[in-house]
Amino acid sequence: MAYETIDWAVDEGILTITLARPEHLNAFTVQMADELVDAFERASRDDQVRAVVVTGSGRAFCAGMDLTVEGNVFGLDETLRPTMDDMTERLDDPAVVRGVRDTGGRVSLAIFACTKPVIAAINGAAVGIGATMTLPMDVRIASEHARIGFVFGRIGITPEACSTWFLPRLVGMSQALEWLYTADVLTAAEAHQGGLVRSVVPADELLPTAYALARRFVDQRSPVAVAMTRQMLYRNAGATHPLAAHQVDSLSMFYTSIGDGKEGVQAFREKRPPSFTGRASEMPPFYDDWAT
Repeated sequence: MAYETIDWAVDEGILTITLARPEHLNAFTVQMADELVDAFERASRDDQVRAVVVTGSGRAFCAGMDLTVEGNVFGLDETLRPTMDDMTERLDDPAVVRGVRDTGGRVSLAIFACTKPVIAAINGAAVGIGATMTLPMDVRIASEHARIGFVFGRIGITPEACSTWFLPRLVGMSQALEWLYTADVLTAAEAHQGGLVRSVVPADELLPTAYALARRFVDQRSPVAVAMTRQMLYRNAGATHPLAAHQVDSLSMFYTSIGDGKEGVQAFREKRPPSFTGRASEMPPFYDDWAT
């Protein structure tokens, strides 16, 4: 896919995805959703990509949905009357994908499924989908100029982009509800105090800070082990019993121990840096069945 609303750039294993509609404060569109889904799926397949940093072009991260488009601004088909059965039995039906499914949710699910660490470098305004798309990213770092708002209540809609799953897990139920009820736009410091962002840094230090952290995630690390760790934490955190974690832990330990684990143990014994050969595009044989 050729990208028009985002930029893709890889440098020494770190992919930077830049939301690239600066003249519109990187406002979100259906096309941007499609391109982001493609970019995160591509990142999982591309072994040259070890980690992902997402940021915005210009003075905003993402100012929310583009409310200037004609018709239903969310790209939904108002002639339909979807049911919960449609969302379970016809989820991948093109009519449901295009006419019913939340575009931000498709992006969040693509980020969730990504096998690479993902860092949000929030450079400016991040409201609505601009805020919720960062929730399935692993770490959020904010510029001192960032403003973050879950502002759905202001326009009479409900939270989207799977945010009712992610947000309370990140900041707790009470804090999540307060932010959603009030629909306030938070300063970077307030978002940090509430546990949403890892740190607040000067604007000129934002990307260097994100890149430095990304390298700590992947340098001298097995791509397969990193990918499995990311997916195991997200998926097992929602399980109802620790047995689910034990089941996948067992398989993951088995296959990593006979893969990159052998090199890791040998490097430890020989007191040298490891040279891992596993690829995140070639996950253990149980992975596809477990992750779908």
